[in-house]
Amino acid sequence: MKVITEAIIRAELKATKPEVYYIPEGKLLSPAAREYLNQMQVDIDFERNRGAREAAAPKPAAVAASRPAPAASAAAPAAEPAEGMKAKYVDYETGAGYVEKPEFMTQLVGNKLVDKNHPRIKYRGRLDLVQAEVVHAQCVIDKESGSASLIKDLDDINDCLQKLMVAEILDQAYTKDTILGLTHDELREHSHNPMKFYNIKQMQLPNYTMGIEYSLLNRIRAEVREAELVAVDAFQENRKVNRIDIIEELNRLSSAMHIMMCKYLAGEYGTAK
Repeated sequence: MKVITEAIIRAELKATKPEVYYIPEGKLLSPAAREYLNQMQVDIDFERNRGAREAAAPKPAAVAASRPAPAASAAAPAAEPAEGMKAKYVDYETGAGYVEKPEFMTQLVGNKLVDKNHPRIKYRGRLDLVQAEVVHAQCVIDKESGSASLIKDLDDINDCLQKLMVAEILDQAYTKDTILGLTHDELREHSHNPMKFYNIKQMQLPNYTMGIEYSLLNRIRAEVREAELVAVDAFQENRKVNRIDIIEELNRLSSAMHIMMCKYLAGEYGTAK
């Protein structure tokens, strides 16, 4: 699935500012692009909802007639709509309607708003951070050693992260059976017995002598573990997790990063000292 970045959005909206940005089928907004649209106060929805949304939109004259006076709207820009005026946004938690999006809120899906510190928004931010770490690591590796195999494995990690983002935002099941060419059971076996598969001792404590690339891999591993903890907060209700597929995949990604660290020390990427 293609991700629409902030740079793409800036280019598209350079000469115009639509009331609604419709996400094309098969594409996904990056967190940075979504935040940019929020700052521009441009509503976000999926292309499949365009027809129904435009049909339900009030006529310009009707909106103007029911719009609050300028002084009132300036004092309470996020107030609930006046009688006869259709709300643009809906509070995900309470169902309350809003004429404009409050600054402390953001879109969870469609026109549904939650506070910016909502657990699922925190999870999206953490997942975005892990992806940033992966891309940064690839840039450094490309400059330091140019290890194509190491960069390729990180591509697979990033692909998993992007699929996790799509699965959460579109409320779809996560579907990816392997990481680094290993099934979930194989990941667990390799991670728990690195001496057997890589001739590397189990759980070596990292230190600076292991090199910058090893340090970058370890940092990604730590970020993935933090993302897993944030995901538990985001998807847990009454001690039950409603997106166990996402939690499990983050756990497998942590194992995959440990395996990559072992492969690095074993010289399989051609970069270990």
